[in-house]
Amino acid sequence: MINSLLIANRGEIACRIIRTAREMGIRTVAVYSDADAMALHVREADEAVHIGPSPARESYLVGEKIIAAAKATGAEAIHPGYGFLSENAEFAQAVADAGLVWVGPKPSSITAMGLKDAAKKLMAAAGVPVTPGYMGENQDAAFLAEQAAEIGYPVLIKAVAGGGGKGMRKVDDAADFADMLASCQREAAASFGNDHVLIEKYILTPRHIEVQVFGDTHGNVVHLFERDCSLQRRHQKVIEEAPAPGMDEATRADLCAAAVRAAKAVDYVGAGTIEFIADASEGLRADRIWFMEMNTRLQVEHPVTEEITGVDLVEWQLRVASGEPIPLRQEELAINGWAMEARLYAEDPAKGFLPSIGTLELFQLPEHMGRVDTGVYEGAEVSPFYDPMIAKVIAWGEDREEARELLSEMLEESAIWPVKTNSAFLINALDHPDFVAGTVDTGLIGRDGDAMTEEPVPTAQALTNAAMAMVPRSLQSGFRLNAPDVRSAPFLLDGKRVEVELHGPGADEPAPAMLVAESGSVWQLTPWRAEGSAGGAASDGAILSPMPGKVIAVDVAAGDKVTKGQKLLTLEAMKMEHSLTAPFDGVVAELNATAGAQVQVEALLVKIEKEEA
Repeated sequence: MINSLLIANRGEIACRIIRTAREMGIRTVAVYSDADAMALHVREADEAVHIGPSPARESYLVGEKIIAAAKATGAEAIHPGYGFLSENAEFAQAVADAGLVWVGPKPSSITAMGLKDAAKKLMAAAGVPVTPGYMGENQDAAFLAEQAAEIGYPVLIKAVAGGGGKGMRKVDDAADFADMLASCQREAAASFGNDHVLIEKYILTPRHIEVQVFGDTHGNVVHLFERDCSLQRRHQKVIEEAPAPGMDEATRADLCAAAVRAAKAVDYVGAGTIEFIADASEGLRADRIWFMEMNTRLQVEHPVTEEITGVDLVEWQLRVASGEPIPLRQEELAINGWAMEARLYAEDPAKGFLPSIGTLELFQLPEHMGRVDTGVYEGAEVSPFYDPMIAKVIAWGEDREEARELLSEMLEESAIWPVKTNSAFLINALDHPDFVAGTVDTGLIGRDGDAMTEEPVPTAQALTNAAMAMVPRSLQSGFRLNAPDVRSAPFLLDGKRVEVELHGPGADEPAPAMLVAESGSVWQLTPWRAEGSAGGAASDGAILSPMPGKVIAVDVAAGDKVTKGQKLLTLEAMKMEHSLTAPFDGVVAELNATAGAQVQVEALLVKIEKEEA
């Protein structure tokens, strides 16, 4: 058994791996960047090594630094977690060449499944059903257009080296194909250094079903059943569950058997996921489910599989990497109950899911009600350098409805401030009629997302309760014996004036501010002061940075005429791009942004002035 382990990752997955390693008596080593010096995974590991500046490309993505840290601390093995270098075959090989144990699949397996077109050919040869489409070498635009016409519109153009929704375009009509192809190729080249694409039939009622597989060095491969990850926003998973709703035993058997064939075809070792796309227009049927891709690593959503099988997948990874066989045979694995996971992000859905950063002055999640995997703590900083996911909230129930209700209740009991989160959005998604019915497809949020992303507001009763805990008795007025003492008073709710109804006497000691927590959201209520009203909105033409970040493109120059909605510049933060646009027609009177510059929150970037008539 491995005695010491370096985790080449950060955040909640690093903490997750440390937890299991500690239970197994394995010494752990964390690595960290400047931004993560006080991170939870650094605190929880037995030892920690600084590996560079905050940007991931200068720290977590530098394989040489990670291997050097492992050698310097005497670690025997490296666990990559997910993301970063977890599916990098060259890094996996470098770890092995350094005489260290790689807790993951063979480099050859990563390579075989790394390119979507080659993987699909391999899967077809192994008898795994693949989506109808073209995945050949000919990348001539006219030829690809012919292939698209033959497949039949709508089609999906996908970068062969893509992932995370990048390098992917849906095309509904032949007239749009050339432009969409060029756009997809540009994005693929910029993101992955490879502009080759494949073309697939676009499934009109798609569901994303994936199967957890596990292999060892003794030739054994098992599956741990399926997960449904159909609730997605822009190809990013939002809520996952296991098992998949509407999956009958015959379809499950066929699907899982295909996943095992896929894993055996690449001599797979360790934890992996075979992802399938299902045409759910007539329910889940084995003849309408096709291979999409394989993730050669542990998945973000692995906890739902653990919850329904009772298996610790990280423990299995460490045992298999140590040369042991898979702990259980296929016939010893069974589904018990239902599990759901929600990804809690530091972002503001009401503002286009802009990342929200800062100090977590309040961070309370109901761990007593279910499972919470997190990499932060109250008082920690949410930085702009990494993925904005701050926790995974996982609920288990005897059946799907029990799991859904518990997950919703857990999110409602969460309280995080002043960093904004997507908690209210997740609650709305869980309550959507299609989700309740188990008939979700991947387009649900695209169709109905506006209703899910409405900015939450506290109830009048919640405001009254908070205000009465703030207002001193000495300021009570209008009270008469045997008469109702009800009046309205002004307050600031997150900087905006609101009228709050007061009842009876208030607090003995005044409070300068009070947090109002309700249904997974938190607001700050403060007494109204004339000088306390907030300004500086875009309505006055001042375009402020909504977050710290890097300016990656400036589309205007001082003196330019602009129209309402025109893109002015693009910011990058937390691996996401955000466009800032003109609030009205006018002229660029002031420009304080240059491409490549780092900017702080609320920095004045552009000033737009209306032209005089």
